[in-house]
Amino acid sequence: MAYAVYEAGANIEHLDAIKPMVSRITQKHRALGVKPEHYPILGETLLEAVKDVLGEVATDEIIQAWGRTYNYIADIFISAEKELYDAVEKEPGGWRGTRAFIVDKKVHESAVITSFYLKPEDGKPIASYEAGQYITIWLDVPGERYTDVRHYSLSEAPGKDFYRIRVKREEGFDGAPSGIVSTYIHDKIEEGDVIKVSAPAGDFTIYTKDSPLVLISGGVGITPMISMLNTVAETQPRRRVTFIHATVNGKMHAMKEHVRDLADRYENVRSFVCYSSPTDEDRASGNYDKQGHLNLEWLQSVIEDKRTDCYVCGPIPFMKTVLRALRDMGIPEDRTHYESFSPVGILDDEEA
Repeated sequence: MAYAVYEAGANIEHLDAIKPMVSRITQKHRALGVKPEHYPILGETLLEAVKDVLGEVATDEIIQAWGRTYNYIADIFISAEKELYDAVEKEPGGWRGTRAFIVDKKVHESAVITSFYLKPEDGKPIASYEAGQYITIWLDVPGERYTDVRHYSLSEAPGKDFYRIRVKREEGFDGAPSGIVSTYIHDKIEEGDVIKVSAPAGDFTIYTKDSPLVLISGGVGITPMISMLNTVAETQPRRRVTFIHATVNGKMHAMKEHVRDLADRYENVRSFVCYSSPTDEDRASGNYDKQGHLNLEWLQSVIEDKRTDCYVCGPIPFMKTVLRALRDMGIPEDRTHYESFSPVGILDDEEA
């Protein structure tokens, strides 16, 4: 929200420029259960932060201007979020707030990634979704003061009677703590356990129906891409799709057999793998196409059609590199889409 208010101020004469960000944040807010009564509280603390940052420059006139901008943006969010709440509640299998789901299956995909298959405890239908969207889980982790809430991309094609999510265990390095939620999910959540879930949300979806697709993922960013790949393979067999995945090595590579099987079964699917640090076993098997990191020259060799629609997901440094390469290749901006697992992500550094 703070970033949205800043962008509104910077684009006050052409607010259409912030519509994509507004759409993304309202999706996050609906998934998190943000309510109209939360906005005055946020507005008050936000203006206090503005005063702290600006110091003596923060005159009454300036603070009042920021306040008017915040109220304007808040009204836009409140209205948009009401529409989202109403829509998801009315759709078949939809619900408002959270709903209890049972962990039907827990499957280890790689050394750090585990899949969880979730079915509704009440046995009733569940809301459908678009490939690339996510669900939100709510966990009361022992020792934590507040409920922990996390978004996880759905990693299966729509139309099933379950949701599947992939969770990467976030290990702490160089003194940094390990991820509280991801560690708890990996170590403590088992088949038969019940967790609270918000209905599917998100705007990182396939926007076109017939153009060639390039899906580029890094690490756990493979999750929404698998949903897109499965959807295209199952429902659009004539649509060309190039799947590019980058990770450390074969031990860290989730879903490699699944993707390889799809590429073998469907003529319209091509798959490429990039390992930054392949193991001796990887080198012996030759089960990857590039060693090192993705770069402009290599991407040019596998992306032949500039009219393709490119979808990118992964760590922010990875996405910056890929998005810059796609731009340098001449891929139109309106054909490049990304998911940063954050409402603002790299919006402030797209041109780097």
